[in-house]
Amino acid sequence: MGKTIIAPSVLSADFADLGGAADQIGVSGADWIHLDVMDGQFVPNLTFGPKLVRDLRRRSQAFFDAHLMVQTPDRIVRAFADAGADAITFHLEAAVHPHRLLQNIRDLGKKAGISIVPSTPAGMLSELLPFVDLILIMTVNPGFGGQHIIPECLDKVRFLAEERQKRGLECLLSVDGGINGETAASAIAAGADVLVIGSAFFAAKDKASFVSQLRT
Repeated sequence: MGKTIIAPSVLSADFADLGGAADQIGVSGADWIHLDVMDGQFVPNLTFGPKLVRDLRRRSQAFFDAHLMVQTPDRIVRAFADAGADAITFHLEAAVHPHRLLQNIRDLGKKAGISIVPSTPAGMLSELLPFVDLILIMTVNPGFGGQHIIPECLDKVRFLAEERQKRGLECLLSVDGGINGETAASAIAAGADVLVIGSAFFAAKDKASFVSQLRT
């Protein structure tokens, strides 16, 4: 599917300087900015809403992937689309009518993404694959940064990569959780196109070199 897309997550940035974090991502050569939106219900943490996305949009021309880890994503999709997100990803586990929500996101002119937590089988996405632009496989239980990868979750990436090829689809496969200099290669080998990376990116002293190493 082309070069690996590097998507630093601002969840691991200094929240007192998220504009500066967006600047760091821009100069590092990374491709996307991953925006983890948490409501304290679907996951046990709270982060931010569409205003932050709107404010960061003025600071960055990067591709914004808004990852909605929220209980009722259908209620806030339009707000994040209007704020400047380029892709909007919601959780299968939180949506009653995921097919309709995927269509709604595309109707707003955005890339439509869907995510699954570690306990959800990848096969649950089978009926939705033709309607998604991005599949986000959580390789940790969502809610907090800095966790260790659950290696078995990469089997889902392999399964979905095979399904994509068999069915002639072009959706991107993204992995999120525990991705660093050691685990990135395994994720790419499994078929991941997008690496969401948080604490390892912001801990790197030379972020441009780190991004380059991830791709190789």
